[in-house]
Amino acid sequence: MKTLQVINLMVLALICFSCNTKLEEENIAQISDYNSYVETEDQDMLLTLEGDYKFWDNKLKAQPNQFPYLVKKASALSSKFKITGNIDYLIEAEQDLVAANKRTHYNNSGYLRALARNYISQHRFKESLELLKKAEVIGEHLKGTHNMLFDVYLELGNTNEATKYLVEIQDFSDFDYLIRLSKWQDHEGNLDGAIKYMEKALKLAESSNNPNTKQWVYTNIADYYGHDGQIKKSYAYYLKALALDPSDAYSKKGIAWIVYSHDNNPEEAMRILNKVTQTHKTPDYELLKAEISDFMGDSLSKSKHLNAYLKAVENEKYGDMYNAYNTIVFTDELQIFDSALKLAKKEVENRPTPHSYDLLAWSYYKGGESEKALDIVETYVKNKSFEPSILSHMAHIYKANGKIAEANGLKKELLEASYELGPVATQHNKNI
Repeated sequence: MKTLQVINLMVLALICFSCNTKLEEENIAQISDYNSYVETEDQDMLLTLEGDYKFWDNKLKAQPNQFPYLVKKASALSSKFKITGNIDYLIEAEQDLVAANKRTHYNNSGYLRALARNYISQHRFKESLELLKKAEVIGEHLKGTHNMLFDVYLELGNTNEATKYLVEIQDFSDFDYLIRLSKWQDHEGNLDGAIKYMEKALKLAESSNNPNTKQWVYTNIADYYGHDGQIKKSYAYYLKALALDPSDAYSKKGIAWIVYSHDNNPEEAMRILNKVTQTHKTPDYELLKAEISDFMGDSLSKSKHLNAYLKAVENEKYGDMYNAYNTIVFTDELQIFDSALKLAKKEVENRPTPHSYDLLAWSYYKGGESEKALDIVETYVKNKSFEPSILSHMAHIYKANGKIAEANGLKKELLEASYELGPVATQHNKNI
Protein backbone atom coordinates (compact mmCIF):
# COMPACT_ATOMS: atom_id res chain seq x y z
CA MET A 1 0.00 0.00 0.00
CA LYS A 2 2.83 2.38 0.90
CA THR A 3 4.44 1.69 -2.48
CA LEU A 4 1.21 2.60 -4.23
CA GLN A 5 0.97 5.83 -2.24
CA VAL A 6 4.52 6.77 -3.18
CA ILE A 7 3.77 6.11 -6.86
CA ASN A 8 0.63 8.25 -6.64
CA LEU A 9 2.59 11.10 -5.06
CA MET A 10 5.23 10.85 -7.76
CA VAL A 11 2.58 10.97 -10.48
CA LEU A 12 0.95 13.98 -8.83
CA ALA A 13 4.30 15.75 -8.61
CA LEU A 14 4.96 15.07 -12.28
CA ILE A 15 1.54 16.43 -13.21
CA CYS A 16 2.15 19.59 -11.18
CA PHE A 17 5.60 20.01 -12.73
CA SER A 18 4.07 19.55 -16.18
CA CYS A 19 1.39 22.18 -15.42
CA ASN A 20 3.95 24.66 -14.16
CA THR A 21 6.17 24.09 -17.19
CA LYS A 22 3.22 24.61 -19.51
CA LEU A 23 2.31 27.83 -17.68
CA GLU A 24 5.84 29.13 -18.10
CA GLU A 25 5.73 28.31 -21.79
CA GLU A 26 2.43 30.11 -22.20
CA ASN A 27 3.69 33.38 -20.73
CA ILE A 28 6.01 34.65 -23.43
CA ALA A 29 6.35 38.37 -22.72
CA GLN A 30 8.40 39.37 -19.68
CA ILE A 31 8.13 42.91 -18.30
CA SER A 32 11.86 42.93 -17.62
CA ASP A 33 12.51 42.50 -21.37
CA TYR A 34 10.58 45.52 -22.59
CA ASN A 35 9.75 47.77 -19.65
CA SER A 36 12.71 50.10 -20.14
CA TYR A 37 11.46 50.85 -23.67
CA VAL A 38 7.90 51.42 -22.46
CA GLU A 39 8.60 53.47 -19.33
CA THR A 40 11.35 55.68 -20.71
CA GLU A 41 10.40 57.16 -24.06
CA ASP A 42 13.59 57.53 -26.06
CA GLN A 43 13.64 61.02 -27.59
CA ASP A 44 17.06 60.80 -29.25
CA MET A 45 15.70 59.92 -32.69
CA LEU A 46 13.03 62.61 -32.56
CA LEU A 47 15.53 65.25 -31.41
CA THR A 48 17.85 64.30 -34.27
CA LEU A 49 15.02 64.62 -36.78
CA GLU A 50 13.91 67.92 -35.26
CA GLY A 51 17.47 69.17 -35.72
CA ASP A 52 17.48 68.02 -39.35
CA TYR A 53 14.14 69.70 -39.96
CA LYS A 54 15.29 73.04 -38.49
CA PHE A 55 18.58 72.88 -40.40
CA TRP A 56 16.89 72.46 -43.81
CA ASP A 57 14.06 74.84 -42.95
CA ASN A 58 16.57 77.58 -42.07
CA LYS A 59 18.57 76.95 -45.23
CA LEU A 60 15.37 77.13 -47.27
CA LYS A 61 14.41 80.44 -45.66
CA ALA A 62 17.85 81.80 -46.45
CA GLN A 63 17.78 80.48 -50.05
CA PRO A 64 14.12 79.99 -51.12
CA ASN A 65 15.11 79.02 -54.68
CA GLN A 66 17.08 75.97 -53.57
CA PHE A 67 14.29 73.43 -54.13
CA PRO A 68 16.45 70.41 -53.07
CA TYR A 69 16.15 71.78 -49.53
CA LEU A 70 12.40 71.20 -49.78
CA VAL A 71 12.97 67.48 -50.33
CA LYS A 72 15.44 67.23 -47.43
CA LYS A 73 12.99 69.01 -45.14
CA ALA A 74 10.15 66.74 -46.31
CA SER A 75 12.24 63.66 -45.50
CA ALA A 76 12.71 64.84 -41.90
CA LEU A 77 8.98 65.57 -41.64
CA SER A 78 8.03 62.10 -42.94
CA SER A 79 10.28 60.48 -40.34
CA LYS A 80 8.76 62.65 -37.60
CA PHE A 81 5.32 61.48 -38.70
CA LYS A 82 6.43 57.85 -38.40
CA ILE A 83 7.61 58.37 -34.83
CA THR A 84 4.81 60.60 -33.53
CA GLY A 85 1.81 59.71 -35.70
CA ASN A 86 1.14 63.44 -36.06
CA ILE A 87 -0.65 63.86 -39.39
CA ASP A 88 0.45 67.51 -39.64
CA TYR A 89 4.00 66.37 -40.38
CA LEU A 90 2.88 64.16 -43.28
CA ILE A 91 0.76 66.93 -44.80
CA GLU A 92 3.56 69.49 -44.48
CA ALA A 93 5.92 67.01 -46.14
CA GLU A 94 3.40 66.65 -49.00
CA GLN A 95 3.30 70.41 -49.48
CA ASP A 96 7.10 70.60 -49.70
CA LEU A 97 7.26 67.70 -52.16
CA VAL A 98 4.54 69.19 -54.35
CA ALA A 99 6.49 72.47 -54.40
CA ALA A 100 9.72 70.66 -55.36
CA ASN A 101 7.98 68.79 -58.19
CA LYS A 102 6.37 71.96 -59.50
CA ARG A 103 9.75 73.68 -59.62
CA THR A 104 11.21 70.76 -61.60
CA HIS A 105 8.10 70.55 -63.81
CA TYR A 106 7.41 67.01 -62.58
CA ASN A 107 10.49 65.83 -64.45
CA ASN A 108 12.67 64.49 -61.62
CA SER A 109 11.99 60.80 -60.97
CA GLY A 110 13.41 60.93 -57.44
CA TYR A 111 11.09 63.76 -56.45
CA LEU A 112 8.17 62.00 -58.12
CA ARG A 113 8.87 58.83 -56.14
CA ALA A 114 9.17 60.81 -52.90
CA LEU A 115 5.74 62.40 -53.44
CA ALA A 116 4.31 59.03 -54.50
CA ARG A 117 5.62 57.55 -51.24
CA ASN A 118 3.88 60.30 -49.31
CA TYR A 119 0.62 59.60 -51.13
CA ILE A 120 0.93 55.90 -50.31
CA SER A 121 1.13 56.82 -46.62
CA GLN A 122 -2.08 58.81 -47.10
CA HIS A 123 -3.76 55.91 -48.97
CA ARG A 124 -3.96 58.07 -52.10
CA PHE A 125 -2.89 55.16 -54.28
CA LYS A 126 -4.31 56.31 -57.60
CA GLU A 127 -2.48 59.64 -57.36
CA SER A 128 0.67 57.76 -56.40
CA LEU A 129 0.30 55.57 -59.48
CA GLU A 130 0.07 58.62 -61.79
CA LEU A 131 3.34 59.98 -60.40
CA LEU A 132 5.11 56.65 -60.73
CA LYS A 133 4.02 56.28 -64.34
CA LYS A 134 5.60 59.67 -65.05
CA ALA A 135 8.78 58.53 -63.28
CA GLU A 136 8.79 55.35 -65.38
CA VAL A 137 8.69 57.38 -68.60
CA ILE A 138 11.59 59.53 -67.40
CA GLY A 139 13.52 56.31 -66.81
CA GLU A 140 16.00 57.53 -64.19
CA HIS A 141 16.64 54.95 -61.42
CA LEU A 142 14.03 52.74 -63.05
CA LYS A 143 14.42 49.87 -60.59
CA GLY A 144 13.23 52.02 -57.70
CA THR A 145 10.22 53.11 -59.73
CA HIS A 146 9.38 49.50 -60.67
CA ASN A 147 9.61 48.45 -57.02
CA MET A 148 7.05 51.07 -56.09
CA LEU A 149 4.81 50.28 -59.06
CA PHE A 150 4.56 46.72 -57.75
CA ASP A 151 3.61 48.08 -54.32
CA VAL A 152 0.92 50.39 -55.63
CA TYR A 153 -0.64 47.95 -58.08
CA LEU A 154 -0.90 45.39 -55.28
CA GLU A 155 -2.56 47.98 -53.03
CA LEU A 156 -5.01 48.75 -55.83
CA GLY A 157 -5.87 45.09 -56.33
CA ASN A 158 -4.45 44.97 -59.86
CA THR A 159 -2.63 41.66 -59.48
CA ASN A 160 -1.88 41.32 -63.21
CA GLU A 161 0.16 44.53 -63.26
CA ALA A 162 1.71 43.72 -59.88
CA THR A 163 2.89 40.35 -61.25
CA LYS A 164 4.34 42.06 -64.30
CA TYR A 165 6.52 44.33 -62.17
CA LEU A 166 7.50 41.52 -59.80
CA VAL A 167 8.94 39.69 -62.81
CA GLU A 168 10.60 42.92 -63.98
CA ILE A 169 12.52 43.39 -60.72
CA GLN A 170 13.38 39.72 -60.15
CA ASP A 171 16.75 39.29 -58.43
CA PHE A 172 17.03 36.75 -55.62
CA SER A 173 20.15 38.45 -54.29
CA ASP A 174 18.38 41.81 -53.88
CA PHE A 175 16.75 42.85 -50.59
CA ASP A 176 14.07 45.00 -52.24
CA TYR A 177 12.99 42.13 -54.48
CA LEU A 178 12.91 39.56 -51.67
CA ILE A 179 10.67 41.65 -49.42
CA ARG A 180 8.25 42.17 -52.30
CA LEU A 181 8.30 38.49 -53.20
CA SER A 182 7.54 37.80 -49.54
CA LYS A 183 4.64 40.25 -49.66
CA TRP A 184 3.33 38.58 -52.80
CA GLN A 185 3.47 35.13 -51.17
CA ASP A 186 1.52 36.47 -48.21
CA HIS A 187 -1.04 38.00 -50.56
CA GLU A 188 -1.47 34.60 -52.23
CA GLY A 189 -2.06 32.92 -48.86
CA ASN A 190 1.31 31.18 -48.78
CA LEU A 191 2.54 32.21 -45.34
CA ASP A 192 5.37 29.65 -45.38
CA GLY A 193 6.67 31.21 -48.60
CA ALA A 194 6.29 34.70 -47.18
CA ILE A 195 8.38 33.76 -44.14
CA LYS A 196 10.96 31.95 -46.27
CA TYR A 197 11.71 35.00 -48.40
CA MET A 198 11.53 37.43 -45.49
CA GLU A 199 14.12 35.28 -43.71
CA LYS A 200 16.36 35.55 -46.78
CA ALA A 201 15.88 39.32 -46.72
CA LEU A 202 16.72 39.27 -43.01
CA LYS A 203 20.08 37.64 -43.71
CA LEU A 204 20.89 40.29 -46.31
CA ALA A 205 19.87 43.09 -43.94
CA GLU A 206 22.01 41.78 -41.12
CA SER A 207 25.02 41.23 -43.38
CA SER A 208 24.74 44.81 -44.65
CA ASN A 209 24.34 46.06 -41.05
CA ASN A 210 22.13 48.95 -42.15
CA PRO A 211 20.10 49.95 -39.04
CA ASN A 212 17.10 51.23 -41.02
CA THR A 213 16.92 48.09 -43.13
CA LYS A 214 17.27 45.84 -40.10
CA GLN A 215 14.61 47.82 -38.24
CA TRP A 216 12.16 47.40 -41.12
CA VAL A 217 12.75 43.68 -41.58
CA TYR A 218 12.64 42.93 -37.83
CA THR A 219 9.14 44.38 -37.47
CA ASN A 220 7.85 42.72 -40.62
CA ILE A 221 9.21 39.28 -39.83
CA ALA A 222 7.83 39.65 -36.30
CA ASP A 223 4.39 40.15 -37.85
CA TYR A 224 4.76 37.10 -40.08
CA TYR A 225 5.91 34.89 -37.22
CA GLY A 226 2.89 36.05 -35.23
CA HIS A 227 0.53 35.16 -38.08
CA ASP A 228 2.16 31.72 -38.19
CA GLY A 229 1.74 31.08 -34.47
CA GLN A 230 5.48 31.36 -33.80
CA ILE A 231 4.86 33.82 -30.99
CA LYS A 232 8.24 33.47 -29.26
CA LYS A 233 10.04 34.39 -32.48
CA SER A 234 7.63 37.26 -33.07
CA TYR A 235 8.31 38.61 -29.59
CA ALA A 236 12.08 38.24 -30.00
CA TYR A 237 12.11 40.31 -33.20
CA TYR A 238 9.96 43.07 -31.76
CA LEU A 239 12.56 43.30 -28.99
CA LYS A 240 15.35 43.40 -31.59
CA ALA A 241 13.57 46.27 -33.34
CA LEU A 242 13.27 48.16 -30.05
CA ALA A 243 16.93 47.62 -29.30
CA LEU A 244 17.69 49.48 -32.54
CA ASP A 245 15.03 52.15 -32.06
CA PRO A 246 13.56 52.47 -28.54
CA SER A 247 10.97 54.94 -29.90
CA ASP A 248 9.43 52.31 -32.21
CA ALA A 249 5.73 52.49 -31.27
CA TYR A 250 4.79 49.75 -33.75
CA SER A 251 6.94 47.16 -31.98
CA LYS A 252 5.56 48.19 -28.60
CA LYS A 253 2.07 47.73 -30.00
CA GLY A 254 3.15 44.28 -31.25
CA ILE A 255 4.32 43.32 -27.77
CA ALA A 256 1.10 44.68 -26.26
CA TRP A 257 -0.84 42.39 -28.61
CA ILE A 258 1.20 39.37 -27.47
CA VAL A 259 0.56 40.30 -23.83
CA TYR A 260 -3.17 40.67 -24.51
CA SER A 261 -3.98 37.96 -27.05
CA HIS A 262 -1.46 35.27 -26.10
CA ASP A 263 -0.53 35.84 -22.46
CA ASN A 264 -4.06 36.87 -21.45
CA ASN A 265 -2.92 39.90 -19.49
CA PRO A 266 -5.14 42.74 -20.74
CA GLU A 267 -4.26 45.09 -17.89
CA GLU A 268 -0.56 44.98 -18.76
CA ALA A 269 -1.32 45.36 -22.48
CA MET A 270 -3.37 48.47 -21.66
CA ARG A 271 -0.53 49.88 -19.56
CA ILE A 272 1.86 49.50 -22.51
CA LEU A 273 -0.55 51.15 -24.93
CA ASN A 274 -1.33 54.01 -22.57
CA LYS A 275 2.39 54.75 -22.30
CA VAL A 276 2.86 54.55 -26.07
CA THR A 277 -0.02 56.89 -26.86
CA GLN A 278 1.38 59.60 -24.63
CA THR A 279 3.78 60.43 -27.46
CA HIS A 280 2.47 58.46 -30.46
CA LYS A 281 -0.96 59.69 -31.58
CA THR A 282 -2.07 57.24 -34.29
CA PRO A 283 -5.90 56.95 -33.96
CA ASP A 284 -6.16 53.17 -34.42
CA TYR A 285 -4.30 52.60 -31.13
CA GLU A 286 -7.46 53.89 -29.44
CA LEU A 287 -9.46 51.16 -31.18
CA LEU A 288 -7.16 48.49 -29.78
CA LYS A 289 -7.56 49.99 -26.31
CA ALA A 290 -11.34 49.94 -26.82
CA GLU A 291 -11.17 46.24 -27.74
CA ILE A 292 -9.11 45.41 -24.66
CA SER A 293 -11.55 47.37 -22.48
CA ASP A 294 -14.38 45.35 -24.02
CA PHE A 295 -12.55 42.12 -23.18
CA MET A 296 -12.15 43.30 -19.57
CA GLY A 297 -15.86 44.14 -19.38
CA ASP A 298 -15.15 47.84 -18.82
CA SER A 299 -17.84 49.53 -20.91
CA LEU A 300 -16.98 53.05 -19.71
CA SER A 301 -13.35 52.68 -20.75
CA LYS A 302 -14.41 51.19 -24.07
CA SER A 303 -16.68 54.17 -24.78
CA LYS A 304 -13.91 56.59 -23.78
CA HIS A 305 -11.44 55.06 -26.25
CA LEU A 306 -14.01 54.77 -29.05
CA ASN A 307 -14.86 58.44 -28.60
CA ALA A 308 -11.16 59.34 -28.59
CA TYR A 309 -10.77 57.50 -31.90
CA LEU A 310 -13.82 59.15 -33.45
CA LYS A 311 -12.68 62.60 -32.33
CA ALA A 312 -9.20 62.01 -33.81
CA VAL A 313 -10.45 60.91 -37.23
CA GLU A 314 -12.68 63.97 -37.53
CA ASN A 315 -9.48 65.70 -38.65
CA GLU A 316 -9.95 66.21 -42.40
CA LYS A 317 -6.21 65.87 -42.95
CA TYR A 318 -6.58 62.10 -42.57
CA GLY A 319 -8.58 61.99 -45.80
CA ASP A 320 -9.32 58.35 -46.66
CA MET A 321 -6.67 56.85 -44.39
CA TYR A 322 -9.19 55.51 -41.86
CA ASN A 323 -12.11 54.57 -44.11
CA ALA A 324 -11.63 50.85 -43.46
CA TYR A 325 -11.45 51.29 -39.68
CA ASN A 326 -14.42 53.67 -39.73
CA THR A 327 -16.52 51.19 -41.68
CA ILE A 328 -16.00 48.52 -39.02
CA VAL A 329 -16.70 50.99 -36.21
CA PHE A 330 -19.95 52.01 -37.93
CA THR A 331 -21.07 48.40 -38.49
CA ASP A 332 -19.91 46.70 -35.30
CA GLU A 333 -20.07 49.45 -32.68
CA LEU A 334 -22.29 52.35 -33.72
CA GLN A 335 -24.61 50.40 -36.04
CA ILE A 336 -24.82 53.30 -38.48
CA PHE A 337 -25.22 51.07 -41.51
CA ASP A 338 -25.86 53.76 -44.14
CA SER A 339 -22.62 55.52 -43.24
CA ALA A 340 -20.76 52.21 -43.26
CA LEU A 341 -22.10 51.34 -46.69
CA LYS A 342 -21.16 54.74 -48.07
CA LEU A 343 -17.59 54.41 -46.81
CA ALA A 344 -17.28 50.82 -48.03
CA LYS A 345 -18.39 51.84 -51.52
CA LYS A 346 -15.82 54.62 -51.47
CA GLU A 347 -13.10 52.13 -50.51
CA VAL A 348 -14.12 49.85 -53.39
CA GLU A 349 -13.88 52.83 -55.73
CA ASN A 350 -10.47 53.83 -54.34
CA ARG A 351 -9.06 50.33 -54.01
CA PRO A 352 -11.05 47.47 -55.60
CA THR A 353 -9.31 44.83 -53.48
CA PRO A 354 -10.80 41.77 -51.73
CA HIS A 355 -10.42 43.68 -48.46
CA SER A 356 -12.52 46.58 -49.75
CA TYR A 357 -15.18 44.21 -51.11
CA ASP A 358 -15.19 42.44 -47.75
CA LEU A 359 -16.04 45.76 -46.09
CA LEU A 360 -18.87 46.23 -48.60
CA ALA A 361 -20.22 42.72 -48.02
CA TRP A 362 -20.00 43.14 -44.24
CA SER A 363 -21.84 46.46 -44.40
CA TYR A 364 -24.69 44.86 -46.35
CA TYR A 365 -24.76 41.87 -43.97
CA LYS A 366 -24.86 44.00 -40.82
CA GLY A 367 -27.58 46.12 -42.43
CA GLY A 368 -29.74 43.03 -42.93
CA GLU A 369 -29.03 42.37 -46.61
CA SER A 370 -27.38 38.96 -46.31
CA GLU A 371 -28.06 37.84 -49.89
CA LYS A 372 -26.32 40.89 -51.33
CA ALA A 373 -23.43 40.27 -48.96
CA LEU A 374 -23.14 36.65 -50.11
CA ASP A 375 -23.13 37.64 -53.78
CA ILE A 376 -20.21 40.05 -53.16
CA VAL A 377 -18.30 37.43 -51.17
CA GLU A 378 -18.71 34.76 -53.84
CA THR A 379 -17.74 37.15 -56.65
CA TYR A 380 -14.95 39.29 -55.20
CA VAL A 381 -13.63 37.79 -51.96
CA LYS A 382 -13.73 33.98 -51.94
CA ASN A 383 -10.31 32.44 -52.69
CA LYS A 384 -8.88 35.95 -53.19
CA SER A 385 -7.92 36.73 -49.60
CA PHE A 386 -6.91 34.54 -46.68
CA GLU A 387 -6.83 37.10 -43.87
CA PRO A 388 -8.57 35.70 -40.76
CA SER A 389 -10.62 38.88 -40.26
CA ILE A 390 -12.02 38.52 -43.78
CA LEU A 391 -12.62 34.79 -43.38
CA SER A 392 -14.50 35.57 -40.16
CA HIS A 393 -16.87 37.89 -42.02
CA MET A 394 -17.31 35.27 -44.73
CA ALA A 395 -18.24 32.60 -42.17
CA HIS A 396 -20.94 34.76 -40.59
CA ILE A 397 -22.33 35.66 -44.03
CA TYR A 398 -22.37 31.99 -45.06
CA LYS A 399 -24.23 31.05 -41.89
CA ALA A 400 -26.82 33.80 -42.44
CA ASN A 401 -27.47 32.40 -45.92
CA GLY A 402 -27.88 28.81 -44.76
CA LYS A 403 -24.50 27.66 -46.11
CA ILE A 404 -23.71 25.85 -42.86
CA ALA A 405 -21.05 23.48 -44.21
CA GLU A 406 -19.05 26.39 -45.64
CA ALA A 407 -19.43 28.35 -42.39
CA ASN A 408 -18.29 25.42 -40.26
CA GLY A 409 -15.31 24.79 -42.53
CA LEU A 410 -14.15 28.36 -41.98
CA LYS A 411 -14.98 28.22 -38.26
CA LYS A 412 -12.39 25.49 -37.68
CA GLU A 413 -9.75 27.57 -39.46
CA LEU A 414 -10.71 30.70 -37.52
CA LEU A 415 -10.45 29.03 -34.13
CA GLU A 416 -6.91 28.00 -35.08
CA ALA A 417 -6.19 31.69 -35.78
CA SER A 418 -7.40 32.83 -32.35
CA TYR A 419 -4.12 34.58 -31.50
CA GLU A 420 -4.19 36.69 -34.66
CA LEU A 421 -7.87 37.59 -34.29
CA GLY A 422 -7.77 38.20 -30.55
CA PRO A 423 -10.06 36.90 -27.78
CA VAL A 424 -13.05 39.16 -28.54
CA ALA A 425 -13.33 38.09 -32.19
CA THR A 426 -12.60 34.49 -31.25
CA GLN A 427 -15.52 34.47 -28.83
CA HIS A 428 -17.80 35.73 -31.61
CA ASN A 429 -16.48 33.07 -33.96
CA LYS A 430 -17.29 30.31 -31.48
CA ASN A 431 -20.94 31.21 -32.05
CA ILE A 432 -20.82 30.63 -35.81
